Amino acid sequence: MRNDGRENNQIRRVKFTKGFTKHAMGSVLVEFGDTKVIVCASVENVKPKWMPKDEASGWISAEYSLLPSSTNVRCQRERTKLSGRTQEIQRLIGRSIRACVNLEKLGERTITIDADVIQADGGTRVASICGAYVALKELVEKLLKAGELKENPIIEPIAAISVGIKNGTVLADLCYEEDSSTDVDANIVMTQSGKIIEFQATAEGNAFTKDELFKMYETAENAIQQIIKLY
Repeated sequence: MRNDGRENNQIRRVKFTKGFTKHAMGSVLVEFGDTKVIVCASVENVKPKWMPKDEASGWISAEYSLLPSSTNVRCQRERTKLSGRTQEIQRLIGRSIRACVNLEKLGERTITIDADVIQADGGTRVASICGAYVALKELVEKLLKAGELKENPIIEPIAAISVGIKNGTVLADLCYEEDSSTDVDANIVMTQSGKIIEFQATAEGNAFTKDELFKMYETAENAIQQIIKLY
C-alpha cells in the first residue's frame, strides 16, 4: 500500500472538465490527483511558414508552462528563454498529439496546444498529453460541425501515464513524492489500440531488468485504457 492508500497499479483520481474556458475552440481542466493543468487548443487557417507551398497539410505544435505558484516553491516565468525541461515537454506533447492525427485531412491549418500547469504534484507532462487529446477532439468536433473539415482527421485516441519502480515494485501514476524517490522513472504514451508513441524510461538509481521493463509496459497499458474510457 502506497502513502496515499493506492494499490501499486492504481491510478489517482482522474477528471476532465471539458469546455473549461470561453474563447478557445477546445479546452479542458485536467486533474490527476493534485496535479491540475488547463489545456487549450486554438486553430489558424494557415500552415506553418516552413512547410513547402505545394504540401497540402496541417500541423500541430504545443506550448507548456509551469505557472509560478504551481509548485511548493515559486518558479520563475520563462519570459525570454525556455528551459531544457520545458522544451522537451513541449516537443513530447506535440509529437504525441500529431501521432494520432492524419495531418493531410487537417488541411492547411495550424493547431496550437497550450498546456498551463496551475498545480503540480507529479505527472504534469502526461496529464498535459491527455488534456491535449481532449482539447483537440473538442476543436475538431466544432470544425466538423461548422463544415470547415470534410473528414475527421483523428485516427484514434491516445493517452499517457507515468510509471516507476521503487524497491523492485512497479508503481502506476507517480505523485511528486514518489517521482522524486523512485529507482526508475518512465513516461509512456500509447494509442487506444495499444501502439507505443513514446516510451521514456530512465534508471535514477538501480538499473532495471527486461522483465521489469515489460511489467512497466503492462502497467502503463492498463492505466492508459482506464484513462481513455474517461474521455
